[in-house]
Amino acid sequence: MSRSERLLDLLQLLRRHRQPVSGRALAEELGVSLRTLYRDVASLQAMGAEIEGEAGLGYVLKPGFHLPPLMFRPDELQALALGARWVADRADAALSEAALSALSRISAVLPPDLKADLDASALLLGPAKGFVSDSVDTALLRQAIRGGRKLRLSYRDASDAASERVIWPFALAFFEGVRLLLGWCELRESFRNFRTDRIVSAELLAERSPKRPPVLLKEWRIAEGIKADCKVG
Repeated sequence: MSRSERLLDLLQLLRRHRQPVSGRALAEELGVSLRTLYRDVASLQAMGAEIEGEAGLGYVLKPGFHLPPLMFRPDELQALALGARWVADRADAALSEAALSALSRISAVLPPDLKADLDASALLLGPAKGFVSDSVDTALLRQAIRGGRKLRLSYRDASDAASERVIWPFALAFFEGVRLLLGWCELRESFRNFRTDRIVSAELLAERSPKRPPVLLKEWRIAEGIKADCKVG
């Protein structure tokens, strides 16, 4: 979790408590040390948050504190809302929840007029084509990409032929009906795409990929003749 995310989570925790809550209890809920919690409280106070209390006595957030308003043009807001709702409707459970959470956080710090525009967005999503169900949790695949870790896959291709692969994953591509995992395949010694619904099992290995995912993505784009601002397709 980044520091900015942790500060937002700390604010949300304090908002839920009307009475002072101990620093130790806050630290345990956030999964950080007490020393880190004290630094985070001080950072929020420096940003203008009216947090009363001190170490040993507990902390409480005075009502009425809001983060500085986020300013967007109406079309930017609609684009953000539409994108978040697309992900919420078509991605895996973890990513879907993250999209709705992000949209909620944005809405919480918007000025009233922009919040009303967001809530009343007239851009609607049509029914999603049914995704072919995956046998593996795509959250694990995203974890491998973020951490630059190798994956061991049991895979069945279009003709139902089975194979075992170790790949260096670097991207997930979302289409209306399927998702593709992109990676460097050690067996084929080249870039390969794997439909996630054909992955029988996936094991996150301790070994890191020799190249970081951004480097692999760049090399893949060059190999495929894809410009950096182009969509995968």
